[in-house]
Amino acid sequence: MLRLITIPISHYCEKARWALERVGMPYREERHVQGIHRLAARRAGGGPTVPVLVTPDGAIGESQEILAWVDGHTPSEHRLFPVEPDARRDVERLCRRFDEELGPRGRRLMYIHMLAQRELVLQFNDEGVPAWEDRTIRYGWPLVVRFLGRALDIRPGIESEDEAAVWRELDYVAGLLADGRPYLCGERFGAADLTFAALAASVVMPPEYGVPLPQPDVLPPRTAALVERARAHPAGRYALALFAQHR
Repeated sequence: MLRLITIPISHYCEKARWALERVGMPYREERHVQGIHRLAARRAGGGPTVPVLVTPDGAIGESQEILAWVDGHTPSEHRLFPVEPDARRDVERLCRRFDEELGPRGRRLMYIHMLAQRELVLQFNDEGVPAWEDRTIRYGWPLVVRFLGRALDIRPGIESEDEAAVWRELDYVAGLLADGRPYLCGERFGAADLTFAALAASVVMPPEYGVPLPQPDVLPPRTAALVERARAHPAGRYALALFAQHR
C-alpha cells in the first residue's frame, strides 16, 4: 500500500490526499506534528518537507510531483492534466503559481493568526498524530513557536504583506473566472482547480477538508473576520464550491 507522510493540517498535504482519494487509490497516511515531520519525511526517502508519498517507484517529496504521479496511474476519464502538451504546460504554470505564492503566503498568514491560540491550535493541529508527538508539542509549545517562526520567516510586518499577496491571488483567480468558464482550465475539474482550492483552504477553512478545521464560530474575532472575508470573495466562493462538489 502507498504511504503518505503528512502534517495533517497542511494544505500541501491536503492537495496530495485529495488527489489520491478522488480516484480511490488506497494509501496509509502517517501523520506527524511540525518539526518531527522532518525526521519522518527523510526516513521515508524524501527531503525535509511533507507531503512525501512512498510508492513502488520510490519516494516522491513534492505535492505537485505527487499530483502528477497519481494522475499517471489514473484512468483517462478521471485525469487531472490534459493530454495536449501546450494545454498541460498552461495547467502546470498555473499550479506552480499557486504553489509558489498562494500556498506559502496563506500558510504563514494563518500561522501568524493562530499561534497565539495554543489550545485551539492543538485541538485541530494534532488530529491523528502519535500520542507521544501530541505530548511533545504540548510540553514544548514555546520551542515549537520559535521553530515555526524561523522556518516560516515570520518577522514584523510580514502579515500585512502576506494578506495583500493572498488577496492578489484571489483577485487573479476571480479574473480568470469572470468570463464564465466553469473551471480554471477547461470544461472539467483539473489539477489547477484542485491545487487552488487546496491551497486556498488556509483562509477559507472548508468544512470538507481532509481533517477538521476550525470554523469561524470558534476562531478569534479578527481571524474569523479574515475567513469570512475570504469566503465572500468570488474566488473564495469558488474554492468552497470545489470542495463541496469534488472533495
